[in-house]
Amino acid sequence: MTASAPVVVNRVREKLARDEVVASMTARLVRGIEVAQIAASTGFDSLYVDLEHGPLTIDVTGQICMAALALGVTPFVRVPALTPEFVGRVLDAGALGIIAPHVHGAEDARALVRMARFPPLGTRSAAGHLPQFGFRAWPAKVGDPVLDAATMVIPMIETVEALRNAEEILAVPGVDMVLVGTNDLTAELGIPGEFDHPEVRAAYARLIQVARGCGKHVGIGGLATRPDLTAEFVRMGARYVSTGTDLGFLIGACAAKAREVHAMPT
Repeated sequence: MTASAPVVVNRVREKLARDEVVASMTARLVRGIEVAQIAASTGFDSLYVDLEHGPLTIDVTGQICMAALALGVTPFVRVPALTPEFVGRVLDAGALGIIAPHVHGAEDARALVRMARFPPLGTRSAAGHLPQFGFRAWPAKVGDPVLDAATMVIPMIETVEALRNAEEILAVPGVDMVLVGTNDLTAELGIPGEFDHPEVRAAYARLIQVARGCGKHVGIGGLATRPDLTAEFVRMGARYVSTGTDLGFLIGACAAKAREVHAMPT
């Protein structure tokens, strides 16, 4: 790094640009930087801290994000609300992307972009000495464009209204990708948990077509128990896969080990 060339690496953005599949895990349980090391050592490209459905604090979130940055794992955060108090703070704490629930249309997406992007596209405030730069200070005209280019804005598609407005959401400048919340979307469609339903396939097919048409991407969420469907949607063109949570991984491994022991002959 030279005095005039700050660098921020976003592995997810790089892989998506090459049309490669991204593997992500979610942190909901582990309250320390160990989860970032686990993600790195097991081959994940990204992790996201779930502040919508978990009790983790912004302080803990920042520690996990900084550890992930150091390990080459791209840190995202799913915020609980579309407010600057969450969006701006987790970005300043080290996140390289915002996963945003409660986006129902283009206006919500534009509001999210305004919070997450620096001027002229957004209104993000310059904090200086950010962890993405190793706490080195850069002039705004130098650092802000680099950080903007490395930061991803990811609205979730998890309601009927958002699905209906998907074209307008994906067309918003500054949006990089949408993440489908398949569980919530099936509930909204009146088919809770029916992942094989034709409406689910139709939703993914439409979203992928629209996203590809505007040079953006679709992520798969909520299908950790259905690798067959995940693979099907990847073949259709989805490229970001949210594989599950640290809590789910732990429960699954514990249950499998208990079954193994209980099945041992005596």
